Amino acid sequence: MPWFGIINEYRNFLPVTHETPVITLHEGNTPLIKAVHFCARARLDLDLYFKFEGSNPTGSFKDRGMTLAISKAVESGAKAVICASTGNTSAAAAAYAARAGLKAIVIIPEGKIALGKLSQAIVHGAHVMQIDGNFDDALNIVKALISRYPITMVNSINPFRLEGQKTGAFEVCDQLMSVPRYHALPVGNAGNICAYWKGYKEYHTAGRTASVPVMLGFQAEGAAPIVRGKKIEQPETVATAIRIGNPASWQEALTVKEESGGRIDMVSDDEILSAYSLVASSEGIFCEPASAASLAGVIKLHKEGFFTPGDAVVCTLTGHGLKDPDTVFRVSKEPSRMAADLEVIEDVITRIV
Repeated sequence: MPWFGIINEYRNFLPVTHETPVITLHEGNTPLIKAVHFCARARLDLDLYFKFEGSNPTGSFKDRGMTLAISKAVESGAKAVICASTGNTSAAAAAYAARAGLKAIVIIPEGKIALGKLSQAIVHGAHVMQIDGNFDDALNIVKALISRYPITMVNSINPFRLEGQKTGAFEVCDQLMSVPRYHALPVGNAGNICAYWKGYKEYHTAGRTASVPVMLGFQAEGAAPIVRGKKIEQPETVATAIRIGNPASWQEALTVKEESGGRIDMVSDDEILSAYSLVASSEGIFCEPASAASLAGVIKLHKEGFFTPGDAVVCTLTGHGLKDPDTVFRVSKEPSRMAADLEVIEDVITRIV
């Protein structure tokens, strides 16, 4: 059947009516890809799957929440939307606002956003403001602005964002035709792990599944306030999408951990970059660095003996690698330079094959 986006597909599970305008770019229906070579190369005896959210229209999972947030904003009569962002939210907000004919305002930390994401916000016509501060500073400014002006915030504090993002869990169940034993996600602002847990619980309550998974969330060591139990004033990590020192859904994420019997841990930038490089070279899946935090976390827990051999594990890869192409050259060799001479090139080829 043709796919027309998550609102049309999962309408019965979403807070919409027939009066709600559907602002969609046909997001969702992203692939669930079974690992073929990754487990052997990472020495994992798991039944591992990648939920590749980089296949969404703007290249990240944020599109799921944004289609609903923007649709409800239009329904309420909004003329403009605003968000603070480390990148992916700004890209999605700008694209869906353009689709809806709304003005979009984006506040980002200067120098702390990958160029691929910034270019998306700009090309979609958003009014982009860079501040001398971090994401948490940007979010505080947005909160103050919405109390003074008739603008709709579309950060994950907006409940419709998480309602849309929970559809990722629905898709995993539908694609796997069961429920994984574990589901691992990167944790930045912590909304996505909460959204997935909500989705899994709702499908289970509706009788669509026989169980719910154990939820695993992974922060970067330099931006791990939940793990460390305190705000990080100056978060730092190569994984820019999760470079957040005071997550909006902090307490909710701890509730997910407790309810699911799961874990929230942290991984180093080296571990993130290793997983990022390995999934690309072993599976042909190019994800952004923050996405690889989920894989890095699974590798870390496996080394600790956390899993049982054969456990089914789904890792959400939250965004496409083209969001942050500069990182590639931190972990990969640059192209070889040589003369345009067949014999020279043949000599190299014989050593490769």
